[in-house]
Amino acid sequence: MENYTYNSLTLQLEGLKVTETSKYHVFFFLLFIYVFILVANVGVVVLICTTRSLHQPMYFLFCNLPISDIMGNSLLVPRVLADILVPPSERFINYYECLMQAFTAHMFGTNAHTVLMIMAFDRFNAICHPLHYTTIMNNKMVIQLTVSAWGVAFVLVAILLGLTIRLNRCRTVIMNPYCDNPSLFKLSCESSFINNVYGLIFTVVLFIGSIGSVVLTYTKITVVCLTSKNKSLNSKALQTCSTHLCLYLIMLVSGMTLIALHRFPQYSEYRKISAILFNVVPGSLNPIIYGVQSQEIRKSLSNVFRPRRILP
Repeated sequence: MENYTYNSLTLQLEGLKVTETSKYHVFFFLLFIYVFILVANVGVVVLICTTRSLHQPMYFLFCNLPISDIMGNSLLVPRVLADILVPPSERFINYYECLMQAFTAHMFGTNAHTVLMIMAFDRFNAICHPLHYTTIMNNKMVIQLTVSAWGVAFVLVAILLGLTIRLNRCRTVIMNPYCDNPSLFKLSCESSFINNVYGLIFTVVLFIGSIGSVVLTYTKITVVCLTSKNKSLNSKALQTCSTHLCLYLIMLVSGMTLIALHRFPQYSEYRKISAILFNVVPGSLNPIIYGVQSQEIRKSLSNVFRPRRILP
């Protein structure tokens, strides 16, 4: 009969399997990406907040994404970086810190979906109801949409982890580079049927909600563009909607890959890499894609870096 340690507060992270010669390459590569995420996303938020021409609902709603990326990566990546330099047998983590990591991972992953949903709502009103746009998307509506995006994500994730906390733990090894809900409830020897059911409902509702809202809004936008002879409107729709779709597809593919790999234990190393990429890839690409595609942000950046003439 196996000896189990029940409800131990000290857990062990399996982490990435890196060789002694390659760990510094992996460390500095991931560190570079993390620094880039911080600089790029903080830069975008500061630019939007300090540039009057960018004080529009679209950009204020977009600010939720870089803020989410900054907070999510800052709570996960430093720990992964530290563990790369530590032998696997010494990668210990407190249970409560592990819970905080899991909450962070799911909160900001879910929040990415809800934020992109409210951004789709904004684009729908801007293109389909241009005359009423400023009335619909006033400051109150922007605040309500932002609070709803974060609030829905918080409630869904709180229930998810609440169901996991109730389980007694008989194992201590987290088979992941950081803690998440599936890794936590796999520590239990009790039935996790309710967790699996809620996790499935959570995933289905989130994906159907986000995919459904994006498909519905963009179908209506496409109909408006096809029936409109306004070239300016069509050009604006193509520019802003292509940016939003790029962000959405990056986030969707990253999330679905990670969820799928959790179902195949034999691909554990691919799952670990995917878990890290799920956080750093969207966080790295979001400011680049939005910065390149948005004419207003490009113009504001050029004004910031344009050399000032010194009058004699």
